[in-house]
Amino acid sequence: MRAQLIEKQQYAHYAARRLAEFTARCRESGLAITPQRLAIIRALLASPEHPTADAVYERVRKEHPHMSRATVHRTLEVLCEVGEARKVTLLHDSARYDGNVSPHHHVVCVKCQRIRDVQIPQADSRLLESCRGIGDFHVLGASIEIQAVCSECSGRSSSKRASRKHVPKRSKSA
Repeated sequence: MRAQLIEKQQYAHYAARRLAEFTARCRESGLAITPQRLAIIRALLASPEHPTADAVYERVRKEHPHMSRATVHRTLEVLCEVGEARKVTLLHDSARYDGNVSPHHHVVCVKCQRIRDVQIPQADSRLLESCRGIGDFHVLGASIEIQAVCSECSGRSSSKRASRKHVPKRSKSA
């Protein structure tokens, strides 16, 4: 199996298409199209970094200074309920949101918590091929979360190790 990061350019094309279709999908699901919802979905789709609700709030406040943090949180939950967004890394400190609802997976840096989208086509088709249920659970779908260390964090830790090697040790007689 070959895993491949979804590059920012690929994501930008996807985000533009999703935003263009957002209004139609909201109408189909009976969801009112409000300026707040449009601003929140735009902010979510503009950020392939899987922002927290607070990060979406900070971005949206620039355009809508009177929007409350509670409105952003509620709207993100509604968008998840109707399939316009999804929560990522539910077991971490705070929920992160993803505007990309097409089948994909995630790689998460265990040090800085940065998240990137990953395509693993073989896993998408084979993962749950013969699995309709697990015990008394009815399977709806699956997403793989790969835990890793990003290049920035691995660079930081190797530079810390290197700098420790070059620090002269003090002698006991000094």
